[in-house]
Amino acid sequence: MSKTRLRILGIDPGSRVTGFGVIDSDGRDSRHIASGCIRLGKDGLPARLGRVYAEIVDVVAEYKPELLAVEQVFMARNAAAALTLGQARGAAIAACVQAGLTVHEYAPRAIKLAVVGNGGADKKQVQHMVRILLGLNQNPAADAADALAVALCHSHTNSTHLLIRSRR
Repeated sequence: MSKTRLRILGIDPGSRVTGFGVIDSDGRDSRHIASGCIRLGKDGLPARLGRVYAEIVDVVAEYKPELLAVEQVFMARNAAAALTLGQARGAAIAACVQAGLTVHEYAPRAIKLAVVGNGGADKKQVQHMVRILLGLNQNPAADAADALAVALCHSHTNSTHLLIRSRR
């Protein structure tokens, strides 16, 4: 396993609420640094996208992550909602790329599988496992837990890739 600790920013994008989570991890042990929810209110979409961008810029400036792990957009029943979600995701990614972070993307099922062990896990299961894995006193808010799960997914996935490469 890698002995190098990485500071990872995880983002669960949303057009109404965007979750973020910052962890330090060496691939085996992870420590919670910060997490929260950016609540976007009922302004028009351009204003909400601007706020996602600005708030993520602030999170990056404050916590100085080395990379971004972000949830991919999944296509639900409503194409318009998926497009709006994609725009919020793009605003968050743009803020991180502007700051020089590399971007790693994960499918929702892969995130749940990495954190819970079940790709079909529900939000409460994700919250519970994030609390356990990070040694938190209580479950984080759902969107913050999802963002922390994305960061944990990257940590676990990256650690596995490094281990495989070291054995070749």
